[in-house]
Formats: sequence, structure tokens, C-alpha cells
Amino acid sequence: MIDVKTAVQDDLLEIHMTGPVTDNDYSDVLIPALDAALARVDKVRMLVVLDADLSDFTMGALWDDARLGLSRWNGFDRVAIVTAKEGIARLIRGFSIFMPCPVSVFAKGAEDDARRWLSESLGAIHQTDLGGGVLHIALLGKIDADVYEAETEDLNAFIRANDRFRLLLDIRQFDGWQGLTALAAHFRLVRDHAGQLDRAAIVGNARWKGMVVQVVKRLIGKEARYFGGNDFAAAKAWITAD
Repeated sequence: MIDVKTAVQDDLLEIHMTGPVTDNDYSDVLIPALDAALARVDKVRMLVVLDADLSDFTMGALWDDARLGLSRWNGFDRVAIVTAKEGIARLIRGFSIFMPCPVSVFAKGAEDDARRWLSESLGAIHQTDLGGGVLHIALLGKIDADVYEAETEDLNAFIRANDRFRLLLDIRQFDGWQGLTALAAHFRLVRDHAGQLDRAAIVGNARWKGMVVQVVKRLIGKEARYFGGNDFAAAKAWITAD
């Protein structure tokens, strides 16, 4: 069974699912509610409280679930899933990177935390001109594609003022990308300006060290050096040195 709860905000849709879940639940309840929400707003934030296991979904319901995501691919702004089933939670987390929007999973009973996450700001990018053609970029939290769009003009203004530049990339508080769209935006932004970048210093933790350093080296074809989380001052000294 699928039950659509009334929400205060037009862009928030609360869905409660209990077994069994059939294709009729999708066609008669969920899809009309989602279409009605998308008629009011461009993007929908959705809270799904899942009191069902995968075995509670009929094959028709599973097919409708996949079709719903594909047909309304650009209609979701953010999705929060609340479930007590660890297997479902792991499955959702594993596929969340391929979703076009941020997806987060919460334990049963954490509905208020899920609602708060749906309404709060997510990750951020802070840019600081250190002078001498050195740009400090800090990635904070989990970043979605809209954050890159908002920061592009500031980056372009810095690039226009500096034919060549050096990058101090701070990823000490970086938690990753919110969906595949954000990941694509990140690499597109780096690629577009890679030819003007002389060298880069990356400050972070071991989780991101290997991937980020190798990606930067491949993109700029020049020197990129990694510094541990406690070595920010050393990284800044190295990137600003003549």
C-alpha cells in the first residue's frame, strides 16, 4: 500500500509504503500525486517512509518504480528514504551516486531528521583569491550540481583576471557528490579551465587522496601534490612559493 501524506510545502511530497506494494498503488496513488506536485512546482523533494522489504513489492510495482524514476528523471530535487531494512539501505546508498538528485537514507524513527535534511542547505564551495594568481577552493559537505552553477561566475571572474593560476584545493571537509549530475558538473568545471592551471596542492584525508590527486594530474598534465589534513600551512606555502 502507498499512502501520500499532506505536506505543508508545495514542493514536499511524503510517501508511506507498507507491504504489499502493487503496480496499482503506483498507477492509482503515487504517480497522480507526483504529477500533481510537478504541476505546481518545477522540482519535488520527496520523503519515503518504507515499511516494506523488497519481497513486499510485486514485479509490476518494481517495474513501475524504475519507470517512474526514468520518466520523471529531472523532476526530483532531493529524496530522503527512511527504512529499518539494512539491506535496502545498503542498496539505495550504493545506487545513489547514479541518481540525478541528492539521495540520503535514514534509520526508522528518524523522520524528523529526514525532513530537516530535505529542507536544509547541502554542501558548499568557498573560493578565496590568495593573490598572485593563487586560488583557494574549499569543498564542504556533499555537493550537488546547483552549487557548481552558482560558483561558476566567480571562478570565471578569477580566470579572466589571471591568465595562469595555481590551485589550493581543500577537501578536508568534503563528503562527496550528491548524485551523478554533481559529479559531472565537477569534472566539467575542472576540465574547462585545466589548460590555465600551472600546479595544484590538495589538502585532505586519505579517503580522497588517491582519486583526487590522480584526476588533477591527468587533467592538468602538471604537478599536483597532496598534503595531509594537518598540513594546510605547508600546502599554502608550497603553492604560493615562486
